Amino acid sequence: MSTPDNESPSKTTYLRSVGRVIAKALVLFFALNLLFAWSYPITTLGRLSAYNRLFPGRERLPYGDNPQRSYNISLFNLEAMFASHELNNGAKTDDEFRVLIIGDSSIWGFLLPTKDTLSSKINDLNATMPDGRKIKAYNLGYPVMSLTKDLLFLSYGLRYEPDLIVWAFTLESFPKEKQLFPPLLLHNPNLVQELNETYSLGLNVGDAEWYSPSFWQRTIVGERRSLANLLRLQLYGFLWAATGIDQDIPDTYIPRMEDLPQDENFHELQPPHLKNDDLALNVLEAGEQMAGDIPILFVNEPMFISHGENSDIRYNFYYPRWAYDDFRQLMFEQSNSHSWYYQDLWNSVPNTEFTNSAIHLTARGSALLAQQVINAILEIPLEERTKDN
Repeated sequence: MSTPDNESPSKTTYLRSVGRVIAKALVLFFALNLLFAWSYPITTLGRLSAYNRLFPGRERLPYGDNPQRSYNISLFNLEAMFASHELNNGAKTDDEFRVLIIGDSSIWGFLLPTKDTLSSKINDLNATMPDGRKIKAYNLGYPVMSLTKDLLFLSYGLRYEPDLIVWAFTLESFPKEKQLFPPLLLHNPNLVQELNETYSLGLNVGDAEWYSPSFWQRTIVGERRSLANLLRLQLYGFLWAATGIDQDIPDTYIPRMEDLPQDENFHELQPPHLKNDDLALNVLEAGEQMAGDIPILFVNEPMFISHGENSDIRYNFYYPRWAYDDFRQLMFEQSNSHSWYYQDLWNSVPNTEFTNSAIHLTARGSALLAQQVINAILEIPLEERTKDN
């Protein structure tokens, strides 16, 4: 076979070999993408974690807007989130009374290092049950307000043999339009829709903008960001282990609002009164049903109470007085009718112990709340705390 004057036979052979290698690589890459899309192992991959093995588990669920400074990252893979948590570090010991705390950003600990979160402050008290078991609290808070989000985390937390659930909330988590608001829920449609059907939550799932990837979006290429986030979460584990940093806390912040707008509306609701149907109270009932014999302590979180402009109309940025007063009354009625363990701690922390919002606490505020939560736990009848789960 002849070759051009400027191209030797060896060069032609080499180019053909390179071409065959490239072609085979492309075929293999295409085949792997098809296999990945068909099997879609995102959930399984989330369970593969170096946390609790090469480095310690995280003391709170992964969440971070500035990964380079927080050594943390927000993602939508619940398996990966829980695999990175300290809860995933083997079975509990016989002398542990395990308490899971679910809730919003105030429970997660916004603007607080891990040592100053509610769960850490509870653990600092070294409290014990009457039978001698040491109370150990675990932080399953997450910075979005939605009771349905809390219920989803509860469903995962029950895998870890809790003895008690502390479910902390504030009114902002109750409006029905907030239930499917969190992106975390929209990226886990199967899990949320299963909760909706199992517990008859009545969520407007048909109107939700679910993340429903096409076949091609389920390929490696289509899921490259999700896969990269799984890898980044593992890599940040080394920095978390070395520094204990999992949040970028600024030196300064804008304090919670003192002077308030002259507005009596609460979302789309207007005075004079809230009704049961205005709020997702049935999600709390679903939590009780889901937990079974495991007691739940419901806690209405402390909040900042303004004394500034229009404070006669609103308690704070979030709440007009009429709506919040009605919410408290509804919660007392629900708690009595369902025999719930409920603590209304709405005004139990001084105004000085709130940071950038009406619900975010200082370290001292967390400590004050921790003592009240411990007191409430110890008031639950012993037979309810020692049931065989």
